[in-house]
Amino acid sequence: MQRFVNNPDYIVEDMVKGFLKAHDDLIVKNEKNDRVVQYKNAPVEGKVGLVTGGGSGHEPAFLGYVGENMMDAVAVGEVFSSPSAQAFYDAFMAADSGKGVACLFGNYAGDNMNVKMAIRKAKKQGVTVKYVTATDDVASSPKETKEKRHGIAGGVFMWKVGGAKAAKGADLDEVIATAQKAVDNTRSICVGLSPCAIPAVGHPNFDIKEGDMEFGIGHHGEPGINVQKLKPAKEIANDMAKAVIDDLEPADGDEVAVLLSGLGATPIMELYVLYDEIEAYLKEQGLSIYKVLIGDYVTSLDMNGAALTVMKLDEELKELLDYDAKAPGLK
Repeated sequence: MQRFVNNPDYIVEDMVKGFLKAHDDLIVKNEKNDRVVQYKNAPVEGKVGLVTGGGSGHEPAFLGYVGENMMDAVAVGEVFSSPSAQAFYDAFMAADSGKGVACLFGNYAGDNMNVKMAIRKAKKQGVTVKYVTATDDVASSPKETKEKRHGIAGGVFMWKVGGAKAAKGADLDEVIATAQKAVDNTRSICVGLSPCAIPAVGHPNFDIKEGDMEFGIGHHGEPGINVQKLKPAKEIANDMAKAVIDDLEPADGDEVAVLLSGLGATPIMELYVLYDEIEAYLKEQGLSIYKVLIGDYVTSLDMNGAALTVMKLDEELKELLDYDAKAPGLK
């Protein structure tokens, strides 16, 4: 494994230090917890606080979405591991201006457990925290049990919409309801072409053979729907778009936002090759594409692959997507 590292066991600490220095116009380190990064103006007076958090290795998620009219604080976990309950709690306290806190995070067991522990602790201090979990990964559970699905790149839309709603002066229940609407209207699928390696381990923690691809793979290497022989980009794009659209079931003429994220080692060139085919498929289904985001938005260390996310829009979601925001991970 050839990496830019000092001590692999401290790569998260080193990353956070560099991130803070590079983006000191927007973010600062929390005074109480080295694993909490916050917006420099947090808590923002009179506004509902916004918090997220998750394991490292998915950059720019999660810490890249802290900023103006976005998240107010983020809890940072070890690579592919949930932040501690203490980190979530300290993030809640950093974000709270007295209007309550909305915690918007991905649906994983460790995150769920630690967020709920932190919420109970915050309640004892008089801080109300409510949460929404992203459940956009169509491959992680059948539609009949979609509440069990994991959150992957769809979190970006949830954070953007939730941040904008809070910035416009909505109360906590309104922010939660709108973030949930974003989740309900968002679906994602991942395809992996090669595995990733956790720096402290030094080798891939799963295997994808040369000439194969894993359809529906999770962001930590969770098994997908199936392993297939590598196909031309057009076929892969069509399969990804079909999986998402069949599950989302939009109506003819619906407007959608599309996010196509690399997983860490995917050339941007190849993402545009995929998008060319994805857009053609979506238009064949009678959909109108309102907004497109292409690049590295939610990654998986050095995995080669892509995540397709589609969100069905209404007028409110369009307005919130367009609302001004500034964060290191937004492009």
